[in-house]
Amino acid sequence: MKIAFHTPLNRYGDGGFSGDRLMARQLVSLLEELGHAVEIVPAERSFMRTPDPAQLAAHRHAAQGVAALLTERWRVPEARPALVFTYHCHYRAPDLIGPVLAERFDLPYLVAEASDAQKRFDGPWAEAAALARAAILRADLHLCMTQRDRTGLSRFVSEPERVLDLPPFLLGVDDVPARKSSPAALSRELPVRLIAVAMMRSGTKAISYLALARTLARIADLPWTLTLIGDGPERPAVEAAFADLPPGRVRFLGRCERPDILAELAAHDLFVWPGLNEAYGVVYLEAQAAGLPVAAFDSGGVPAVVARGRTGLLAPHGDEAGLAATIARLIGDPALRARLGAAASRFARQERNGGQARAILAAALEGAIARHGRKILEAAS
Repeated sequence: MKIAFHTPLNRYGDGGFSGDRLMARQLVSLLEELGHAVEIVPAERSFMRTPDPAQLAAHRHAAQGVAALLTERWRVPEARPALVFTYHCHYRAPDLIGPVLAERFDLPYLVAEASDAQKRFDGPWAEAAALARAAILRADLHLCMTQRDRTGLSRFVSEPERVLDLPPFLLGVDDVPARKSSPAALSRELPVRLIAVAMMRSGTKAISYLALARTLARIADLPWTLTLIGDGPERPAVEAAFADLPPGRVRFLGRCERPDILAELAAHDLFVWPGLNEAYGVVYLEAQAAGLPVAAFDSGGVPAVVARGRTGLLAPHGDEAGLAATIARLIGDPALRARLGAAASRFARQERNGGQARAILAAALEGAIARHGRKILEAAS
């Protein structure tokens, strides 16, 4: 069938560098593998970094234009999709198009990775939060990638059949090179090669970078080096945060293309990224596919992509001393790193390779269509 695919957080195919863009491409790939024709909704993103009534009004106006364009295009039945699929919907990026078109053409509406924030209904985000919730309530079915999102939706999406779990996944794991062995894997003397990959932008990414700098400063006497991959407007602040560490310990590679990132992951021993309030982070799966164990905070959606105690060690949320102790333990115990790294590779390659996601996605499409049909019958009776 034909599926209209919409991404409010970031315009699909904009060339940007982020995990959500990668996940959007992966979802489209799976839909196409299932035999469906995907039509990308031609819309700019509705994301807002700060609450701004004028910007929200502009987004709503632009959304009306896109809805009008597609309404005209879809008047021909052969051009009309059978379902609207939105990836991401929350108060910073409400879906302003999907519910309108689903209602206008009486189509099933499926949403992946929606999240709701009750506290945003009091304050400057209230209008955007209400728009996001209206879309969430309109959806026939939700795909949740983290327990945190499922918990948030369960407060007002009461029907269990409207929510399916879709654990984050990584397509093309066979293309991820395996970690290259090194003396550091067996020695307590040579520097252990740490690596982190993230954009250097304000918000949660910058907060995690600063937390990582403070964390590593606590164990600067241990034998490690750190490679940082990423770039963005906060790079000067990030570089300043690491400036007091011993010379030669940290190297900045800036923005790299994905093949180069995967090659760098394979050339290191341990993935260290705090992940404070991270949605989940596909890069954790990429690192594990390469055979790297993970050290991070037990924060946000990180537990959805790191098997606690099996593929990595998670310190309590925000506990920098605890994270420093976790990294120190992994630096000093090569056997533990090897065991976690082997399990991490199996986890990413066998459990999160997209096979399970493909089956869940197929069931979700059927479920959304079936529930929409029941709604039509109920409304007619």
